[in-house]
Amino acid sequence: MKTLTEIKTGELSSARRDFIKKSGAMAAMSLFGVAFFTSCSSDDPDPGSGSNNPPATGNGITVTNSAVTVNLDQATALATAGGWALVIDAKVLIVNLGNNTFSALTSVCTHSQCDRNWTFGSNVFTCTCHGSRFNTEGAVLTGPAIQPLKSYATNLNNRTLTVNLT
Repeated sequence: MKTLTEIKTGELSSARRDFIKKSGAMAAMSLFGVAFFTSCSSDDPDPGSGSNNPPATGNGITVTNSAVTVNLDQATALATAGGWALVIDAKVLIVNLGNNTFSALTSVCTHSQCDRNWTFGSNVFTCTCHGSRFNTEGAVLTGPAIQPLKSYATNLNNRTLTVNLT
């Protein structure tokens, strides 16, 4: 069993939040677009180094060859409706749809196989490599991707979510 060493979630870093506050959120978003502030680019700090990200140990996500197990009491990004996580070690996107319902999809984009550059908002996953957009079931909303993302079965038992990778 492998303990997850790296995850990315849908929260902004404190430096980016400060920038938005200082420059005016509307002006900055109009100029750059929302994806600029939430994308996972190579100049982002290491996910384990920021105060908004859980430490590498004790984050509540465990990855094996056949499953991703999430302790929702520890993985706070997934504990509430609309929360999502990119589990890099398993190449899986997980989103809390509310009412104890979760969706899990491959994070490997069907357009160019990017697997780390994702944003989520308004129930849409966007691969920021080339702009393909997918709904929470993995269906393509806008290309260039033409194939859906693979989905995985999920099972919630009390506060433990299991994503079946087989």
